[in-house]
Amino acid sequence: MRKKAGWSQEELASRLGVTRQSVSKWEGAQSVPDIEKIVQISRLFSVTTDYLLKDELEEPEPVAMTDAVRQADLEMAYRQVTMEDASTYMKLEKENAPKKALATFLWVSSPIALILLSSISEYAIFGITENVAAAIGLCVLILFVTIGVAIYTSCSDKEKEYAFLEKEPIETEYGVSGLVRERKKEFQPVYTKNKIIGTVLCIFSVMPLFVAMGLDAGDIVYCAAVCFMLFVIAIACLLFVYAGTINDSMQKLLEEEEYTRENKKRSVFFSAVSTCYWLLVTAVFLFACFGPYGNAQPRYYWVIWAIAGVLYGAVTAVLKVIRRQ
Repeated sequence: MRKKAGWSQEELASRLGVTRQSVSKWEGAQSVPDIEKIVQISRLFSVTTDYLLKDELEEPEPVAMTDAVRQADLEMAYRQVTMEDASTYMKLEKENAPKKALATFLWVSSPIALILLSSISEYAIFGITENVAAAIGLCVLILFVTIGVAIYTSCSDKEKEYAFLEKEPIETEYGVSGLVRERKKEFQPVYTKNKIIGTVLCIFSVMPLFVAMGLDAGDIVYCAAVCFMLFVIAIACLLFVYAGTINDSMQKLLEEEEYTRENKKRSVFFSAVSTCYWLLVTAVFLFACFGPYGNAQPRYYWVIWAIAGVLYGAVTAVLKVIRRQ
């Protein structure tokens, strides 16, 4: 029946919430599925349990598929998450959270050296030419981004086994929801504290820039204020990502907020929009700095990232409204 359906052992195992080895053992008569799985298989292939359990090979007797049976079939076909799966995933995300936070910190802070060095290169006292400043700043930027990508890729590779939690409907084993809710309740004070501190830091980060504007300070003071702003925002992002990664892992298991079954159907589209948005912003920044009309002075174009960040918040809000409709 599996071969007639055109499924591999991995595909059938995925639909039943078991391993490929289990399916292989069933087909090789080395073991038999439990009663729950037999019922699930009968619904999946629209045959009777009697047909599955008989030793004689005969034509399967079709089962009348009422709407209730179809709905039960769909529910039984959801990926099963055991207590061990849930515990392992939450432990993995707790380990990955500080790594992802560090990667985000490196990405946000990566332009700081470029902006600061480009600014001080205008002052002969520092003995740094514009070309040297640009070269060192770009090398630091690329190094930070590369390290961040390496860290994030490593985390994503470890999470690959659990990618279905973000994209597919799931059914949890008895006791899993209670365990996850208890863990979420314990983590809530940390999550709330990180959100509050991160938000305060984001608000505070622009104050030196406003002070520099009010005092009508020189370019180097403006650039220093911008670098300070990026550094403080990077710390805020670190707190947001650390707490968000752990909290999201529990939301995925509970299928709450951003990870309801309805939202999962649209997650691919919204992820693509986010990726395209930041790629476009990066392209605009590079064109403005180094394009035919640019002056290769990145410190004059930092505002592009500030504007992009504000607009991204607006884009995210609009997407959330669309998602709820």
